[in-house]
Amino acid sequence: MKVVTTIDEVRQQVKSWRKNGATIGLVPTMGYLHEGHQSLMAAAKQDNQKVIVTIFVNPMQFGPKEDLASYPRDLERDKNACQQMGVDLIFCPSASEMYDANFNSYVNVNGLTDALCGKKRPGHFKGVCTVVTKLFNITQPDRAYFGQKDAQQLAVIQRMVSDLNVDIEIICCPIVRESDGLAKSSRNSYLSQQERLAAICLYQSIECAQQLIQAGEKSVQTILTAMQNIINAQPLAKIDYIEFVDYATLTAVDRLNQDSLCALAVYIGKTRLIDNFIYHH
Repeated sequence: MKVVTTIDEVRQQVKSWRKNGATIGLVPTMGYLHEGHQSLMAAAKQDNQKVIVTIFVNPMQFGPKEDLASYPRDLERDKNACQQMGVDLIFCPSASEMYDANFNSYVNVNGLTDALCGKKRPGHFKGVCTVVTKLFNITQPDRAYFGQKDAQQLAVIQRMVSDLNVDIEIICCPIVRESDGLAKSSRNSYLSQQERLAAICLYQSIECAQQLIQAGEKSVQTILTAMQNIINAQPLAKIDYIEFVDYATLTAVDRLNQDSLCALAVYIGKTRLIDNFIYHH
C-alpha cells in the first residue's frame, strides 16, 4: 500500500494502473476511519482491481462555527484500517495542495441542497461538490463509493454526476450501525459515556417510524410527532430537524405516496449526529 500527499503522485500511479488495464474504485473520506468506511472499501475492492482512499478534512465544507479544528484526525490509525482492507493507495493531501492561494472555482448543485442539512449548513454542499469534483478529476476512478448515512450528500453527488456527464458510477453502501443501532460516525468519538447512551434515541425514533409505516400509517405529521416524542423524551437531545422528503427531488412530502427519505439531525450535547432511512413505496 502506498501513501502519497501530492496530486502528481496520484496521477502517475493512476496512469500506470490504466496502462495495465486496471479498474479503479475511489472511497473519498475525511479520515478517522471506522467500520462504515471499511464497508465502502470492501465494496470497492470487490468491484475493482485497484482501490484509492482519499483522506482530507475539507475546510471548504465546514461553516465558521463548525468543528474543523477539532474534527478527529489519526493518520496512523487510518493507515491500519486501509491496510486491513487491502487498499492500494491512500491520498492524504494538505489543504494547500488542494486549494492554492488563487483558488476560485466552485461546483454548486441547486435545489437539492436547499433542504435538510443544506438549509442548516449554508455553503456546506458547495464545499462537498467542489472537493468531490476535484478528487474525481485527480483519481479518475471507474466507480466511487459513498455511504447512505449521508443520504443528502449522496443524492447531491448523483445529481452533479448526471448533470455534468461525469463518467463515474456512484455506488451507495448501506449504513453500518453499532450493536444498539447508532449509525457509525467519526463524530461519535466526541460523545461522553452518558451522551453515547442518549444517542440511541435517533435509531429508536427511526424504528418507531418504520413500525408505524408497516402498520399502514401514511401521514407524515403523525410519524414525525411520534419520532419527536421519542427524541424529546431524552434530556440530552435537541432536534435540529426531522423531515420526510421525496427521494428524487428532496422536497417535503405530507403523505407517503412515493419513495421517500426520512432524514434527521439531532444534537446530543454539543455533537450533531445525522441518521436516515429510505421508504420504498
